[in-house]
Amino acid sequence: MRVFLCEKPSQGKDIARVLGAVQRGNGCYSGAGVVVTWCIGHLVEAVPPEGYGEQYKRWAIEQLPILPERWRVEPKAATAAQFKVVQQLVAKAGELVIATDADREGEMIAREIIDLCGYRGPIQRLWLSALNDASIRKALRALKPSAETLPLYFSALARSRADWLIGMNLSRLFTLLGRQAGYSGVLSVGRVQTPTLKLVVDRDREIARFVCVPFWAIEVALSHAGQPFVASWTPPQGSTDDAGRCLQQPVAQQAAERLRTAGSAQVLSVETERVREGPPLPFDLGTLQEVCSKQLGLDVQETLDIAQALYETHKATTYPRSDSGYLPESMLAEVPTVLDSLVKTDPSLWPLIERLDRQLRSRAWNDGKVSAHHSIIPTLEPANLSAMSEKELAVYRLIRAHYLAQFLPHHEFDRTMAQFSCGGQSLAAVGKQIAVTGWREVLATPGPDDADGEDAQRSQVLPALHAGLSCPVGKVDLKALKTLPPKPYTQGELIKAMKTVAKFVTDPRLKQKLRDTTGIGTEATRANIINGLIGRGYLVKKGRAVRASDAAFTLIDAVPSAIADPGTTAVWEQALDMIEAGQMALDTFIEKQSVWVGQLVQQYRGATLSLKLPPAPACPQCGTPMQQRTGKSGAFWSCSRYPDCKGTLPIESPTGRRSAPRKRRAASKAS
Repeated sequence: MRVFLCEKPSQGKDIARVLGAVQRGNGCYSGAGVVVTWCIGHLVEAVPPEGYGEQYKRWAIEQLPILPERWRVEPKAATAAQFKVVQQLVAKAGELVIATDADREGEMIAREIIDLCGYRGPIQRLWLSALNDASIRKALRALKPSAETLPLYFSALARSRADWLIGMNLSRLFTLLGRQAGYSGVLSVGRVQTPTLKLVVDRDREIARFVCVPFWAIEVALSHAGQPFVASWTPPQGSTDDAGRCLQQPVAQQAAERLRTAGSAQVLSVETERVREGPPLPFDLGTLQEVCSKQLGLDVQETLDIAQALYETHKATTYPRSDSGYLPESMLAEVPTVLDSLVKTDPSLWPLIERLDRQLRSRAWNDGKVSAHHSIIPTLEPANLSAMSEKELAVYRLIRAHYLAQFLPHHEFDRTMAQFSCGGQSLAAVGKQIAVTGWREVLATPGPDDADGEDAQRSQVLPALHAGLSCPVGKVDLKALKTLPPKPYTQGELIKAMKTVAKFVTDPRLKQKLRDTTGIGTEATRANIINGLIGRGYLVKKGRAVRASDAAFTLIDAVPSAIADPGTTAVWEQALDMIEAGQMALDTFIEKQSVWVGQLVQQYRGATLSLKLPPAPACPQCGTPMQQRTGKSGAFWSCSRYPDCKGTLPIESPTGRRSAPRKRRAASKAS
């Protein structure tokens, strides 16, 4: 019997239909000599510390580090029934086809079950980039040998075990040290979560430390041949900061007076250059999350869920968890099919698609830049737009537009820089004249939020100017301005920071090493990391921004820099890539991690944490000083006499958000 092991029921249903396995059974489909079953995500999970010994139920420093000699997994209680179904089918299988998602995590989901079931028969791998029928049939004709994707499992296993070693040991260690310092909450430490949190804490501290500096700017209204335009004053040397801003008010005031009395400005020089911009690449997941956060106001998890629905439910786009914005050159042959399916999906596209150059090869087509997955693009078959929600439709149109842009010419414009002399002062005007719209026809230009006054000036159209011309002066606007602090991270910007973490690393050797890596976390996990930090109360959503809570500052101040350093985590990601490429053994990596965690525990087990704890209020019920604890909704004040007294109070965060007091159900998890 040939058994196909899928990741989700919906995925199993799609593959079963193409295979002709139409008979529905208990947790499977069968027919045509095959059985298709599924996992419902992870059916098994790593055993927690207490699974390795009853003594670990109690948190104690002397028990650390906890280093399993033989790693164990166990079926998840919530999906135990489906695990039994899969187990029985795998036991009867003469051949097994892994049909889980085509990534590290999908490989691990299947292989952990296969190992736990003790299956030793032949294995093949179905590698799907889309779930429409044509793509499934194509993948079924090109099954991969088991050995080709097995390293993905080792890499995922390395990530899972490293996360366990760091999370279980260091969360216990620093929580216990925190208790000794008077902090009653859980200090949750994670391999990716903690460096990600540090990015936000560092940004929030940068904002808090920022001191506004006043500066002055002058805008001058000029005209020529009846066409108005704006020029900016260039302050003299000695009056500016490094960014060229005038810091001396008297200098700016004097310049404004001279400009007002001058009457006209003389053109000194005019330079024009033709600028050609190629289309942006089709989307990888991280870039899609970044753009959807900026343009549509979507949380990163919401974008991932929508991209997953477009892939799984609507069959409208390809595999969403891709880390590549490029396409294999072999897919050039599919371009006519994709474009035809887009017209059938949305007939209003016909005039545009008629004008596309189907032979055009943008930089997106590059075999050397495609990893396990290509970019997210429309599928080979028509989709039903009416079945999509408003948000799904908006994300789909973005994905579609980035694909269509590859078949339109470069966006071309003339950038003109004109220099003026006016009343002994220097002025400059920048103009932009679009020559070829090109791919901008299908991609919206930045909205008002993205364009400040300076950008607006750069996009103005200048009249025909030449040296020696005299332009009459209109309004002279002296502006008193202030430098602005950095903006808080949005979720999309935080995703981008996780991807480009090398720029936050100060060590030059490490920085060079990280230049070509994908940063911290993976396309598949970054949204979960951010969501987890929000769920634990370390990050607080404020509009589109995310801010660090009091508990976040406490945690980052408590843990050693090696844990919170994004560079350390990025190096680990490199090691995971090496395991995937067969350049490092799983056991070697875990041994190194175990030694490192053991050294950290030894180094810090006697440490005294210096935590900035807010003054404890009195319990509203009994008047006893309260303690800070952490629950699912974040940090809160709890009566130190709990459980005898169950008084609680919210904690005011730096962003002004008050965490809600908790309803008591049980003692703190860190017990």
